[in-house]
Amino acid sequence: MASIQTDEPVPKHQTISPAIFYWGTPVVLITTENPDLTFNIAPMSSAWWLGNRCMLGLGAISQTTINLLRTKQCVLNLASDSMAGVVNALARTTGSAEILTAQPDEGYKYFKRMNGYVYVHDKFGHAKLTPLESDLVRPARIMECPAQMEAELVGVYEMMQDADTKGFIALEVKVLRTHVHEDIRMEGRENRIDPNKWRPMIMSFQELYGLKGGKVEESKLAGIGEEEYRAFSNAAEVEVVN
Repeated sequence: MASIQTDEPVPKHQTISPAIFYWGTPVVLITTENPDLTFNIAPMSSAWWLGNRCMLGLGAISQTTINLLRTKQCVLNLASDSMAGVVNALARTTGSAEILTAQPDEGYKYFKRMNGYVYVHDKFGHAKLTPLESDLVRPARIMECPAQMEAELVGVYEMMQDADTKGFIALEVKVLRTHVHEDIRMEGRENRIDPNKWRPMIMSFQELYGLKGGKVEESKLAGIGEEEYRAFSNAAEVEVVN
C-alpha cells in the first residue's frame, strides 16, 4: 500500500466499532394516520433525500411503518433547532400499545419496552403541537415545524438481508407538496429556502444539535446507552491503533 507523502502532520487514526452510526442527520417528525383515523407522530433521523424522493429507515414493527404501509401516505415535518422540547416530548414514546407487553423474543418491540418507551395515543396533545390539514394526503401537518412535506409511499426495501438482525426496512417516499414558513424563504425568490435562515434540528449520536454548533439541549433519547444498539449494528471488535 502506498504511503502518504505530505509535509502536514498526519492525524492519528484508530480502528473502532461504533455501536450506532448516527453521524448527523435532520430530525424528521413523521405524521401518519392510525386505523381509528387519528394521527401518529414519530421522531426519527434516519432519512436522506435525492431529488423529490426521501428514504426513511424504520423498524418494521413501528406504528409509523404499519400506518405507512397501510395508507401509503405521510407528512415529513422538519423540526427547527428551537424545537428540542417537542422532540424530547415525543422521544421514547410509541403509538403501538403492543410494546407494553413485548417479550424477549420480540426483538425491537422488547428493546423499546426495556428502554422505557411509553404508549401515547394522542401524540399531538402530548407534545402540545397543532395539526394542520394537508392538501393531498390524509395525515396532518405540524404547524410548528418550519417545513412540511406531504408524501406518498413508492417503494419498500428490506434491509440487513445478509445478517441475522431482521425487522428494519427502507421506505422510499415521493414528495408531493412542500409547505414552508414564510420566515425561512429566500427574499425575492418564489421557490427557494434561505439557508441563512433555516436552522434544522440535527441528531448526532443521539444528541440534539443546531447548525451553529453546540448542543441545543440534553436529549431524552440519549438516555439510552449507545451500546444498547449493538445488536442492531456490528459486533464489537478489539480496538486496533494504526
